[in-house]
Amino acid sequence: MAKKVAVVSGASSGIGEAACRSLVDAGFVVIAGARRQDRLEALASATGCTVCPLDATDNESVEAFASTIERADVLVNNAGGSWGMEPAGEFNEDNWRRMWETNVLGLMFMTRAILPKLEASGAGHIVNVGSVAGHEVMRGGGGYTSAKHAVRAISRTLRLELLGKPIRVTEVAPGIVETDGSQPAFPR
Repeated sequence: MAKKVAVVSGASSGIGEAACRSLVDAGFVVIAGARRQDRLEALASATGCTVCPLDATDNESVEAFASTIERADVLVNNAGGSWGMEPAGEFNEDNWRRMWETNVLGLMFMTRAILPKLEASGAGHIVNVGSVAGHEVMRGGGGYTSAKHAVRAISRTLRLELLGKPIRVTEVAPGIVETDGSQPAFPR
């Protein structure tokens, strides 16, 4: 029997890197994508996973990444981050755009590209990395919490829309985790 294949976005650090390591340990073939190739190469050396360049915010990059994947049983939509902590009334358009492009559109580009492979597996699983910020709000976190609320809404919508198909959808909502993606908003 062939090993199951897991695809992980945002795999170069933090939760994505940890997910890759755990999935390899669990016996999956892991295909890891991220923008920072040096970190991906280090992950590949340490775990044996396959790495490919990926910018989840760029649909062409996502399509090129997906074209290298023959099969997928699990998709971990992890690419994301938080930038800026200004009050909503003083929002920084660049920060908000970056958060929505990464956390929301990146998730959607990846889902659309990998979904046919997940369905073809006969037992696909989409894991969207959200946040407790998708359930609550915080001062100065309007951009991030709104993006993570969208991740939650998308996850729930996908569950409804995929009902009857061989694909499960899970949203993971961790609390504050010190990652590279959290550093601009939550400095040490």
